[in-house]
Amino acid sequence: MTEAGRTAGPSASLWERDEEIATLTRAVDTLCADRTSPGTLLVARGEAGLGKTALLAETRRIAEARGCTVWSARGGETLRSVPFNVVRQLLQPALVSMLPEEAREYLGDWYGIAGPALGIADPGERQADPQGVCDGLVAAVRRLARREWPLVLLVDDAHWADQETLRWLAALAERLDETSVLIVVARRPGDVSGDSARYLDAAAAAGRPLLPLNVLSPDATAGLTRATLGDHADAAFCREVWAVTGGNPYETVELLAKVQDSELQPVEAEAAELRALNRSARGGGLVARLEQLGVDSTRFAWAAAILGDGITVDMVARLATLDRADAARCAELLCNARILTAPDPAPGPSDADRLEFVHPLIATAVYNSIPDALRTAMHGIAAQLVTDSGLGAAAASRHLLQVHPDDDPEVVEQLRDAAREHLAVGAPEAARRCLERALQEPPLPEMHARVLYELGCATLLTAPATTIGHLRTALAMPGLDGEQRVNAVFRLSEALLHNDQLEEAVRTVQAEAARNPDPSVRLRLQAVQYMWEGIHPGEPSSPGRSRRLAELAATCTGRDNAERALLILRGFDAMTRGENAEEVVELCDRALVNGRLAPGLGWTDTEWGLELPMMLATSYAYTDRLDRAEALFTEALNTYETAGWSGGHLALAHAYVGLGHRRRGRLREAEKSLRESLRIAERVGRGLPLYWSATCNLIDTLLARGHVEEARSVADRYGFDPPYPSTIVLPDPRPVRARLLLATGRTEEGVNELETAEKAAAARGRHNPVVHPWTTELARALATEDPGRAARLATEARRHAERFGTDTAIGEALRCAAALETGQRAVRLAAQAVTYLEASPCQYEHAAARVEYGIAARSEAELRRGLALADSCGADGLVARAREARGLSQPVAPSSSASTRCAAANAEFAAGTPQYTAVCSSTAPISSGVSPLRRAARTCMASSS
Repeated sequence: MTEAGRTAGPSASLWERDEEIATLTRAVDTLCADRTSPGTLLVARGEAGLGKTALLAETRRIAEARGCTVWSARGGETLRSVPFNVVRQLLQPALVSMLPEEAREYLGDWYGIAGPALGIADPGERQADPQGVCDGLVAAVRRLARREWPLVLLVDDAHWADQETLRWLAALAERLDETSVLIVVARRPGDVSGDSARYLDAAAAAGRPLLPLNVLSPDATAGLTRATLGDHADAAFCREVWAVTGGNPYETVELLAKVQDSELQPVEAEAAELRALNRSARGGGLVARLEQLGVDSTRFAWAAAILGDGITVDMVARLATLDRADAARCAELLCNARILTAPDPAPGPSDADRLEFVHPLIATAVYNSIPDALRTAMHGIAAQLVTDSGLGAAAASRHLLQVHPDDDPEVVEQLRDAAREHLAVGAPEAARRCLERALQEPPLPEMHARVLYELGCATLLTAPATTIGHLRTALAMPGLDGEQRVNAVFRLSEALLHNDQLEEAVRTVQAEAARNPDPSVRLRLQAVQYMWEGIHPGEPSSPGRSRRLAELAATCTGRDNAERALLILRGFDAMTRGENAEEVVELCDRALVNGRLAPGLGWTDTEWGLELPMMLATSYAYTDRLDRAEALFTEALNTYETAGWSGGHLALAHAYVGLGHRRRGRLREAEKSLRESLRIAERVGRGLPLYWSATCNLIDTLLARGHVEEARSVADRYGFDPPYPSTIVLPDPRPVRARLLLATGRTEEGVNELETAEKAAAARGRHNPVVHPWTTELARALATEDPGRAARLATEARRHAERFGTDTAIGEALRCAAALETGQRAVRLAAQAVTYLEASPCQYEHAAARVEYGIAARSEAELRRGLALADSCGADGLVARAREARGLSQPVAPSSSASTRCAAANAEFAAGTPQYTAVCSSTAPISSGVSPLRRAARTCMASSS
C-alpha cells in the first residue's frame, strides 16, 4: 500500500492553506463525533506540485491525532492499465491482516464477488459482472467502515487511478449517506479522459471541493524560504526564489533543499545561481543529477520506474541485474538524493525494504529518461520476473502491453491467460487491452480466429459495434469449428441485437443454419432466430413465422435445450398472439425439467442468455399462473444477487419482480421493486430495453395507484416517449403511454397513441388483450366521441378474451363492456366481471371491478368490498373513487353470490342473447380445464352465428 508521503518539514508545502486545513479538520471532527453520521468526500484539485500530497499528509496527521484509522493509496501514471490497483492499495492490507476465515465471514456473500478483485480470493470460473464487483467493493468499504470507525481514506493522484477504481469511487460516493467514512481525493484538473474522466467527475460531483489550490504568493515564498534557510535570507533572494519557481510549492521546497545541499548563501549576490539549481531538480536536470550518482544507481532508478509499484530492493536488483549489496547501496543513495523514499508503515504484512518515489513528477521524469529500446526490453524482463514470482499472467500483462510485437506465440498465450484472469475479476476493459495486444503479436494463423472470438466476447457488453467487427472477421477465418463456431455466431447475433441491428442478427443465424449440416446445430440456430424475432415489436422478420414455429415446436418433446428453447418460444409467441392460455401453459410446462429450468437454460447460463427464461416467466405471468411466474422472477433476482451480477441483468430481474407484484395487485411492492430497477438501469445507461422495462412498468404501476402526477414526472424525467426500443417491452409501452396521456387530459394524443398501438399489434398478430390492452383502452376513450366504434372495440376485446380464455382477460373485457353500458345491462356485465376477476390472481383488477360494480348497482356492500381490496393493493385513486361513490350510493344491488350471477348469465345464454355468449364461463381457475358453463357459452356462440 502506498502511503501519502510526509513532507520534510511540518509546514513546508502548507503555506497559505489555512482554509483547506480548517475544512479538513472540521470533516475529521464530524466523522469522530458520531458513528452514524453520513460520510464525506472532499476533493483537492490543483496542478502538479501545488501541495495536494502535502494536504493529504496533513489530513493523516490530524486524523491519527484524533484516533482515526487512516488508509491511503496513490495512482500512478504507468499503472493505469492495472485494474483495481488503487482500491487494492487501500483495502487489501487490512483484509490480508485478518485470518482467511475471518475475512470470508466478515465480507459474507460479497467475499466471492469482491475478494478476487481485491486479490484475497481466487476468482470463479465464469466471467464476473463488473457492476456486481463494483457493488461488492462498495459493500466491503461499508463493512470495514463499521469495523474500523472512524475510518479515513486518502487517494492521491486520482487522475492516474485505474478505471475500475474510479468506477468504485463514483459508486461509493453515491452511497456516502449510508457509510460513515471520510474520503479525501487529490487530483489534477486534466490527465484523464473517457470513462475514467466520467467516473472521476461523478465522484467529485458527489463530494465537496476544497478551495482550488493556487501557487504561493511572494510573501508566502519569502516566509517559507526564511523558515527553511534562516531569517537572514534577504528580500532579493526570496523574490528570486519566487520568480524561479513561479510559486509552485513542490518546486520551492526542492529548490530550497538544493540551496541547503550546495551551501549557497541566501543573499542577493548568490540569487543568480537559483535557476541552475532549479533545473537540476526536475526534467533534464534531475536526469543529470541521477547520472552523477553512478551507473548502478541510474539502473536501479530505471528499474524502480519500470516496476511502478511493488518496488523492493530484491525485485529491483533482479530487474537491474545488480547483486543484493550493490542494490541496497543504490537504494540508500537514491533516498539521500530525495529520489526514492520509504513509505509510511502500512497495516498488515509488508516488506521491510519497500520503496516509492518521493513525488510522481520524479517517477515520471525517471521513466521518460529511459532510452526507448531499453525501456521496452526492461518491460519484457519485468514481465518474466513477475511471472516467475508467481504473481500471475494478469500482473505480468501490464509489462507485456509495452513490449514490441515480435511474432511470439508464448506472449500471445500469456496475454490470453491474462485476459481470462481480468474477466474473472470483473475487468473487461483490461481483458480487451490484452487481447488487442495479442492480435498485434500476431497469433499463429490457426489461433487468430480464436483470439478474435475471445476479444469479441470480452467487448460484448461494453462495445457491441466493435464486437461485431471482431466476430465477423473471426467467422471469416479458419480456426473456429464445431461448438465454438456456433457460439461465435450466437455472440455475433447478440452483439447485433445490442447494437439495434435485429434484422441483421436474424439473417446471421439463418445463414449459419443453412450452411451447417448438423441437425442439432440447425435446431439450435433456428431457436435463436425465432428468439430474436420474438422480441422484435415491429414487423415480422419473415412471413408465416408463427405458423412455422408452431410446426417446429409440435415435433419437440423437450429432450434437449434446443427443443426446450423452441417450446418456450412457441409458448411466448402463442401468449402474445392471444391463443388458448391452457395450451400456452402446457407448452411452457414441457420446457421444464421436473418443474425447474433445465441446466444450460438458467439465469446465468451464457449459452442461451436470459431472454428464454424471461420469456417463460412472462408467459406464465400473463396466463394467470402467477405463482410460477413469481417463483421464476424471484429465482432470477436471487441468482443474480448471489452471483454478483448487479448490472443490466439485476435491473431486469427487479423490473420483472415488479411486474409480478403489479400483476398480483401488490402495487406498493411493485413500485419499490421498479424504482430499484430504474436506479440500477440508470447506472447501465439510458435507452436500453431494460431501461424501458423499468420505466414502463413503473408508470403503469403509478397509474394503477392513482398517482398520475408522479407518473407524468417519471415519464418526463426518463424520456418515456417515442421512438420505442427495437425489442419488445412488457407491458406494451404504447397503451401505457396512452393511458398516461388520457389521465392528464391529453385525450387526442392518447387516442392517436392507441390507434398506433392497434396498427403495431395487428402487424404482428398480437391479440392478447391483457398484454396489448389497446382495444379496451381505446373503447373507453371513444365511449362519448364515437360510441359505435367503442362498442365494436369492446366486442372485439370480448372475442379475443374468450379465445385466450383466462379469468383475467375475460373479466377485463367485461369491465370494458360494462363501462359502455347503462342501467341493468351495465349492472349485469359488471357483476359478471366481478365473477371472473374474483377467480383471477390479479387483485387490483378485481378491486376495480368491485368498485365499478358497486357504482353501477348502487351497492354499499360491493363498494365496501372494493374499497377494502383497493386499500390492500395500495390503489389510492381507486380508494378515493370508492369512498366518493359510497357517499352517493344506496344498496340496491342484486345478489352478489357468484353462483347466482353465473346462473343469471347462463339463463341469458339459453335465451340466445349473443352479446353475452362470448364472456360467460365458470369462476373456477383455468387450471381445472374448460368448465361446463364455458362450453355452454361456446355452444351458444356457435348456434347464434
